[in-house]
Order: sequence, then structure tokens, then C-alpha cells
Amino acid sequence: MDALPDSIIAVIAFLVGACFGSFLNVCIARWPVGGSVVSPASHCPKCARPIRAWENVPILGWIALRGRCAGCDLPISPQYPLVELLVALVWTASAVAFGPTFLALRVAVFSTVLLGVAITDAKHYTIPDGFTAFGFVWVLATALVGLFVHEPHVFAGPFDALIGACTGAGAIAITGWLGEMLLKREAMGFGDVTLMAVAGAALGPERALLTIFIGAALGVATFGVVVLPAMRLAGHRGAEGSAELPMVPFGVFLAPGAIIALLFGDAMIAWYASRYFGG
Repeated sequence: MDALPDSIIAVIAFLVGACFGSFLNVCIARWPVGGSVVSPASHCPKCARPIRAWENVPILGWIALRGRCAGCDLPISPQYPLVELLVALVWTASAVAFGPTFLALRVAVFSTVLLGVAITDAKHYTIPDGFTAFGFVWVLATALVGLFVHEPHVFAGPFDALIGACTGAGAIAITGWLGEMLLKREAMGFGDVTLMAVAGAALGPERALLTIFIGAALGVATFGVVVLPAMRLAGHRGAEGSAELPMVPFGVFLAPGAIIALLFGDAMIAWYASRYFGG
């Protein structure tokens, strides 16, 4: 049987990714408030009207409804189609980059979990255990399967996965402890620790540490470019209140940091070693 054309593979990946994006929206909406992703069935969060099957079609359903509930006519957040589209593009990119392989599936699922982490941490300042528990089991299970599947060594093997999980979780816990002593307040949530256990299991110890460095760099850059100017602008308008710096959800930056470390971490570490250690 001839292999499917790349264009067909890309279309299939896009459709499958959009469906997983739709499910990710359910996780994002329900897990932070302690809800179940199994029941009740999909419904409007404002009027509780059940969503019909055709309305649940990823991306197209929102467009057909013109972004409004068919029952109460209140707006439906554009987050839903945007998440579905973004996950669809992630799955498409994975399929295009790695072909119809087990590795492409691993990259797509790992990226989807990290996207869910980033969004929930940004919206609710929390990282639900559903994401990290599933991610940890997925990473370890696929590391074992990877022993029998010939694929590029993008993810860590089983032994490095265990060492990486301990390294990632331990390093971020120590960072949080030091930050708490310095700032005199909580500097790192336990969700960041479990997230780095997942990332470390996927990446191994060296790239787990690199993830923390990249996440910190992204956070500092965002804080300097976005947060501080916004605070100054608010101050110029006469806003009152404490000058205490706002809490920043670190998972928002650790998640893309883990993706960067997964795809480019080995090259980054090799460049750094050759530049500064001659190795």
C-alpha cells in the first residue's frame, strides 16, 4: 500500500488536532473549578442549554453560531475556536515535521498538555492535577514504548526520564524556596513543581534545567516589556494602591520553555558547551 500524500496527512492531523482542541477546552473550563470532563454533557455555561452535536463541531460550530449561544444569545468566548485552531495547527506541524510517526504523536500530545497548562495558569493561577497527572503517565509510558520504536532521540529514555523528573521538580522547588525567603511571600506554587516533573520526565535532567532558564528569561522579558510599562501607565493615571509587584504565573512561561527545550535544547546546550567549555 502506498504511503499517504503529505497533504492528506496534514489534513488528517489538522482534523484530529481540532477535536483534541475541543476536548482541551472542556479541560480548561472544568478542571480549575473541580469539575469533571466526563459529565455533564457539553452545555452553555451561562444558560445551561445542552449543545447540539453540530454546534460542537470544532471551529465551524462557533462560526455557524456567529459566536453566540443559540439559546440565550449571549456571546461564546472566542477562546474556544482559537484553542481548537491552535491545537489543530500544533498537530499539523508535528505531522509535517516528523511524518505519520509515533514521535509526531508524542510531540503533539505533549504540546497540547502544555498549552492547557499555560492557559489555565494564566486564567486561574493554578495548574490542575489533571494535566500534570496525565502528562506524567503519558511521558513515562511512551518512553517505555519508545524503547521498541526506532525514532529520533527527541524525548528522554526511561532512565533519564526518572532522573529528569526529580531534577526538574527539585530545581523548581528549591528556586521557589529561595524566592520565598527573598520576597517574603510564596514565590512558586506546587503546580509548578508537578509541571517540571512532567517536563523533566520528557526532556531529561539537562534540558529540564534549561527549561527553567528559558522560562525565567521569557518571564523577565514579558515582565519588562508588558507588565512594568502597564504599571507605570496606571501610575501616571493616578491609580492608587500598593507598589508590591504582582504575582506572575510561572507555568505560562515554563510551558513554552519546555517546548523550546524539547525541539532545540540539545543544540542550545551543545552551542553553550562549545563556546564556554570547548566541548
